[in-house]
Amino acid sequence: MPPTLFFDISKIDLNADPVFTREDIEKENPQRYEMEQLDGIFWYEKESRLILGYRDIRGDDFWVRGHIPERPLMPGVIMIEAAAQLLSFYVKRIFGIKGFIGFTGIENAKFRGQVVPGDRLLLLGHITTIKSRKFSANIQGVVDGKMVFETSVSGMKV
Repeated sequence: MPPTLFFDISKIDLNADPVFTREDIEKENPQRYEMEQLDGIFWYEKESRLILGYRDIRGDDFWVRGHIPERPLMPGVIMIEAAAQLLSFYVKRIFGIKGFIGFTGIENAKFRGQVVPGDRLLLLGHITTIKSRKFSANIQGVVDGKMVFETSVSGMKV
């Protein structure tokens, strides 16, 4: 049985315009072209260190053709990359860490469901530790109200 979500996403209007768009994300995150894995941020709360972003899965995403032919499944590593981009944006834009943020660790990754073209992958982040150069966080991925993955990641200013 999956753990409870970090916060109640039903209280957030997922049909509203995002508070941060892809253009805002591009100002903070260096990933481009097929490696841009974050489409927007719906909500965040600095005091509780919570954030909700999303990635719309498209039929022309670079991995669709080969993973898996006739049954495209979003690779878990790409789900985690989307989560890392969410957290990188968050610590830079909201907490003011400047420079490039790199991954330093992934722990306890569990995949609980599939993500396919046409899905909207919601990314729930909770920063558990933040210092001037590094952070750690827990992430949950949700599609249609079902948790599809969870993990803990850490990163630092490189």
